[in-house]
Amino acid sequence: MAQRPPQPPRVKGPLVWLDMDQQDLDDAYDQLVYAPNRDHILKRCARNSELARERLGTPKRFAYGTTAIEALDVFTTKVPNAPVSVFVHGGAWRAGLAMNYAYAAEMFVNAGAHHVVLDFNNALETGGDLMVMADQVRRAVAWVYRNAKSFGGDGERLYVCGHSSGGHLTGVLLTTDWQKDFGLPPTMIKGGVCGSGMFDLKPVRLSKRSSYVKFTDEMEERLSPQRHLDRLVAPVALVYGTLETPEFQRQSRDFAAAVEAAGKPVIRGDGTARQSLQPIRPRGAGADAARAALMSATIRNRDYAITQRGALGCVNAACRRWRDGTVSPAGRPRAGSRTLRRNEAIAPPSGSMSPCSRDRA
Repeated sequence: MAQRPPQPPRVKGPLVWLDMDQQDLDDAYDQLVYAPNRDHILKRCARNSELARERLGTPKRFAYGTTAIEALDVFTTKVPNAPVSVFVHGGAWRAGLAMNYAYAAEMFVNAGAHHVVLDFNNALETGGDLMVMADQVRRAVAWVYRNAKSFGGDGERLYVCGHSSGGHLTGVLLTTDWQKDFGLPPTMIKGGVCGSGMFDLKPVRLSKRSSYVKFTDEMEERLSPQRHLDRLVAPVALVYGTLETPEFQRQSRDFAAAVEAAGKPVIRGDGTARQSLQPIRPRGAGADAARAALMSATIRNRDYAITQRGALGCVNAACRRWRDGTVSPAGRPRAGSRTLRRNEAIAPPSGSMSPCSRDRA
């Protein structure tokens, strides 16, 4: 299991953010520093995506915009009027294609949910403008909601998930004013998971990512989900790995605390780093898309040195709390209910296997 090797002592420079100097902050927003096996992991994900397509068949491809990249892949389940999970890939805002992030599709399809993977421009193609990317993923999700019936989906059971920079964009989706900007119901997204996302862009703007993202005050303000919690109406689960960079961990912790302080439903799961990764897959009826939707970033995150055990615990707890009514819409326990402990897990079935745990490249 790769992790950051011990660093030789050095003289710290002027502090730039919290207790970090410029090098510390730059490293904290560079996964390669903390996961030197990143490129191998990305190749594994691409290969597992190929294998998923071989087993499931070529996904349906739909355009949500006018340019070639503005399209999405839909892996359909056989369950009629099934819930829909939309996945937003990561890549530091500068890399990634939907075709290389299909590896989780089998889990969703077999659980009875449609799985949608978005394509969108990266920051290198937009001249460093994240606003373009945010607009694209918003329009894509709006398209899915409006057109879910065209591929057998139920637009009223729509979930979003993403990892890393895709976790950031998922946070943007969850704090979008859908009624004002798209004329859609503000509650159209029923739940989401952000895996190792970024929720306040101020420290990111101070890091070396500003060399390719052209941050502005407007961009920082509008695309910092933590500053728009008044728009958050769906339950959110936040997952990250214990061997990830300190900033990716802190961003999730702080966002979770802010959401909780706002009286809204949130589950935080910090996965325990281990040498052996224990494979799991969701259980239950196909209608329980919440667990499936909240699992996508979990599978990706274990490649940032996280096992699925800790994150699955938070996902299962969240699903049980939302489903059995032990949590009210505001995230507070209902009278007479037992509140599940954070990270309380339902044990996976013995012998189960996730797509990413087999046929590895």
